[in-house]
Formats: sequence, structure tokens, C-alpha cells
Amino acid sequence: MRRLVLSFFGAGYLRPAPGTWGSLAALPAAWAIHTVAGPIALIVGAALLYVVGVWLTAQETASGDDHDPSWIVIDEVVGQWIALLPVSLGAYSAGVEMHRLWPGFVVAFVFFRLFDVWKPWLVGQADRRGDATGVMLDDVWAGLFAAIVVVLSAALAHAGFIAGVANQP
Repeated sequence: MRRLVLSFFGAGYLRPAPGTWGSLAALPAAWAIHTVAGPIALIVGAALLYVVGVWLTAQETASGDDHDPSWIVIDEVVGQWIALLPVSLGAYSAGVEMHRLWPGFVVAFVFFRLFDVWKPWLVGQADRRGDATGVMLDDVWAGLFAAIVVVLSAALAHAGFIAGVANQP
């Protein structure tokens, strides 16, 4: 059961790039949570999965040399859900289905993966901890950074759309 959760129902065993597969698996899961219960449930889900992820990762890696096996992708799921929060909140606020904001899904996915692989600043610091908290926390930071990019991208897109509409004869 522990490996099933840590691999996010087997997504972590897909090759190549299990982290990318985990992030992709997080997208429909986030959509389902949002659709059934809204953005607050996505926030609560990410927080609960973070706690469970730290606990199970600590158990799984306690007796091994690898503190972050590539098949553990629950951290990517948490980070991806954080990156998608602005999309969920925007859809809820606008009263539209979340999939209607599909450009936000793309930006959240691409920038989460970028920050998770690149590991700038706080992402890298968390990753270098070498423990279960670090495994989860680097993806939290990557998700937060990606969420900021999602918000900025939406603001730029809406500003451009509004300017384009205002300039129509």
C-alpha cells in the first residue's frame, strides 16, 4: 500500500522521466478534486498528501542509501496541485469548469516541471536536505514558484485581452 501511494498508483514506475509521469497523473486528479469539492479541497488534499508523503517517504527510505528514489512521485503530485491552485481558484471565482482554463494547466505543468528539474534557490536548498522532508519540500517550492508564474501569465493574458477588446472600433 505504501508503494502504491508513493508512486501515485503506479505513475512513478513509468519510464522515462517518472517525475513527469507523476506530474501528468496529478492533472486529472486535481481536476476531479476541484470538480467534486472545489479549490479548498485541492488545498486540503495537497496539505494532507504532503504530510502522508513525508511520513511514507521516511519509512520507505529509512533502510536504503537513496533518500529520493525516482519512483516516488507523490512529491510531484503535491507540487503540481499547488501549481494548479490559481487555476482552480480562478475557475471557481469565474463560475466556470476548470478545464475551460486549460492554458493555466499548461503553464502550471510546464513551469512546475521546469522548477522541479532546474531546482533554483529554495527548491535546490530543500532538495539538498537529503531527507523525506526535503524530498517533499523541494516540490512544494517548485509548485509555489509555478503558481506565481500561472498568476502572472493569467494577468498578462487578461491585460492583453482587455487591451485588445478596448482597441476594437
